[in-house]
Amino acid sequence: MSWFEGLDAESYDRTYSDRELIGRIWPYFAAQGSRMVTAMVLVMLMAGAGAGEPMLVGYGLDWVNVDGRLRASVFLVVAIFAVGLAWWFLRWLNRRLLARLVGDVVRHMQVDAFGAAIGHDLAFYDQTDSGKVVSRITSDTQEFSQLVDQVTHVFYQLVEIVMLLCVLLSIDVRMTLWLLAVVPVVLAFAVAFRYVARHLTRRGMRAIAEVNASVKESVAGIAVTKNFRQEQGVYDEFDGINRRSYDANLWRGLILNMVFPILTGIGGIGIGLVVYQGGLSVLGGAISVGAWYLFLQSLERIMYPMMQLTSFWTQIQTGLAAAERIFALIDAEPTVCQTGAEPVTDVRGDIQFEHVHFRYREEEPVLADFSLRIQPGETVAFVGHTGAGKSSLVRLVARFYEFQEGRILLDGQDLRELDLVGFRRHLGIVPQTPFLFSGTILENVRYGRPDATRDEIEQIANSIGEGEWLRALPAGLDSNVGERGALLSMGQRQLVALVRVLVRQPSIFLLDEATASVDPFTEHQIQEAISLILARTTSILIAHRLSTVRAADRILVLDHGRILEEGDHGQLMAAGGHYAELYDTYFRHQSLEYVETMRVRLAAEG
Repeated sequence: MSWFEGLDAESYDRTYSDRELIGRIWPYFAAQGSRMVTAMVLVMLMAGAGAGEPMLVGYGLDWVNVDGRLRASVFLVVAIFAVGLAWWFLRWLNRRLLARLVGDVVRHMQVDAFGAAIGHDLAFYDQTDSGKVVSRITSDTQEFSQLVDQVTHVFYQLVEIVMLLCVLLSIDVRMTLWLLAVVPVVLAFAVAFRYVARHLTRRGMRAIAEVNASVKESVAGIAVTKNFRQEQGVYDEFDGINRRSYDANLWRGLILNMVFPILTGIGGIGIGLVVYQGGLSVLGGAISVGAWYLFLQSLERIMYPMMQLTSFWTQIQTGLAAAERIFALIDAEPTVCQTGAEPVTDVRGDIQFEHVHFRYREEEPVLADFSLRIQPGETVAFVGHTGAGKSSLVRLVARFYEFQEGRILLDGQDLRELDLVGFRRHLGIVPQTPFLFSGTILENVRYGRPDATRDEIEQIANSIGEGEWLRALPAGLDSNVGERGALLSMGQRQLVALVRVLVRQPSIFLLDEATASVDPFTEHQIQEAISLILARTTSILIAHRLSTVRAADRILVLDHGRILEEGDHGQLMAAGGHYAELYDTYFRHQSLEYVETMRVRLAAEG
């Protein structure tokens, strides 16, 4: 198996040139203007101190050689110590400043990436593993932070090199040219290596994202894993993904680390040439011993960063590849496109589908030429087999997905022309599996309306079953729900989700009713909460309970995106069509008549 198998780009990934990436990165640093200027000044002062040390030693040796007195040597030692101390202090200031600068830049980048992630529509997450998105927001932004440190270090080295070269050219042009002869070779090698470094780095980051996604999914599904005793299978699957990541990053490390030995060999040739030419120049009296020492010291300070250049380049490419992945997440094209941003104030709830065509994928049509009018305040229940298109209708009304043709109107206005945030404030949505955040019931209910008071929430919660469901919890509204509501039963989660909608006071209610069985008392409380919502909203229900179906003003039977029948429960049962078949399949066992019949039968058999 290839080490890079399965590490392909995501559908929203794109390739940016270095110029584009720098253009995107620069505003984050421009916002730190004063810190940037101070950091640049400190780097230049550090470079001056770093370049000044060999210059001081070189000229000092000549001075001591000429003067010959002890005080010259003492002065030279003190001067070298002072320059070294100044360099250390400047470096400490620079590192302290950069830590704050980089922290702020990464924080703002993470905020932008997270904002993009939560702003993407549901279709984006149908095609994207959420664990990989998390990896971009956390791991990749941290990788990017290393880029700033490397760039600062390279800038420091380059400034020091320029200063030293100016001095060396003033001493001996020919020997300086010998010193520079190896530079084009190193630079050419570094530029050629850039493409390999970026490619390998992308692959390595995708491998790490695969590991993060596997860990997230395994931990989230740990209950199912233990129920089916699949711990070993999950372990083996993770071990395979982790090994693939290990192989990909090992291959990356082997290739990248081959570069430094090659550059060391190239640098060794340059050092040999300069040492040889310098020795001949000293013996011939062309330059002094101090000047030759300055050349040797400058050679180390120039060649070392040159040999490190590809190592720096690798890390810089790692940072740029991380930035590329972050900006790809931010720039992912939305599938839900609003053509306007008209404010949404009062909503009557008149919903109209006009010849709507919708498909999740090109080869999977869901709705074809679908038309429907829902009157303000009307409750419409959709029933049908799995895949009939019921949930798709709810998602389209909520603008979680984009339809391909036709129009959906709200109070006569196209949904695509409305301000999406303002429109969704008028929606109350309860999905089939209600999601609760870690925290208390009170915090979860307030999620839909943060300004709701505790008294208001208690009053609404107590209006359902006289509050008995709330009193059954250990701390009432302050009861902890656990991760994803794990400390509550499914019925209790549904009640919390319904109270959250009641507190929000929406104009339109969208319910994808849960299929999980609950005890009759809890079901009665759930139905009571639903009835409170239905009394004040236009409602679209995907019904799985007979009590919910019967509460609807109109029932629509769907099959493959088409309306087969519509009417109330009595009319559709009398017609004896598709609804009657569905009733016998899904609903009859929930009816009192069925329960009574079964009770009598069991009693007779007993």
